[in-house]
Amino acid sequence: MKLFIFDMGGVVAHNVAVEGAVAKAVGMSEGEFYAACKYDRAARGKIINEKIDIRDADIMTMLSNGEVTTDEFWSEFEKRTGVRVPMDYLGLFFNPVLDDGAVDIVKALRKKYRVVCGTNTIQSHYDIHLARSDYAFFDKTYASNMIGASKPDVEFWKRIMLAEGVSPEDIFFTDDNEANCAASSSLGIRTFRFTNADDLRNEVRPWL
Repeated sequence: MKLFIFDMGGVVAHNVAVEGAVAKAVGMSEGEFYAACKYDRAARGKIINEKIDIRDADIMTMLSNGEVTTDEFWSEFEKRTGVRVPMDYLGLFFNPVLDDGAVDIVKALRKKYRVVCGTNTIQSHYDIHLARSDYAFFDKTYASNMIGASKPDVEFWKRIMLAEGVSPEDIFFTDDNEANCAASSSLGIRTFRFTNADDLRNEVRPWL
């Protein structure tokens, strides 16, 4: 192995889901919030570089891809729903908690290998992680809002491979999301679906 890629939310950090709290703040169910955003998990990253009217767009994915700003996201949300949003609720409710076991594995691997973070995120969450030094454990962070592609679109990994100059067979990737793991595996990347730090440690033991 030449490169290890770790997901952030659900692997290195937990307590990262804010959609339920955000939906409650705007007076909706979580499903209604997703519907207002026209969010389609299967289409994440599929609108890269396409000319699309924002009124018809999945603005959650656009935010994750860095194609709209936080202000543009909420402005469009307000237009669609008529709900006034006085602040960035996506950032307000974000309070991640690090998984010490996963962090220890990252640190151990970095003694011999290059270890990067490959994460789907949005600007407000990225800024919070950055302020907390949550990315400092890695050699580099590839954030979806910075590289313009979100998992499970295979373009996400292709852009990382291009930047790192590494072939799929020389990469180990771990993520808690099944669809993301399937997409990674389809490229020939050695992939492990994360459930807990102990199982991950056993999986990477040959490289520790």
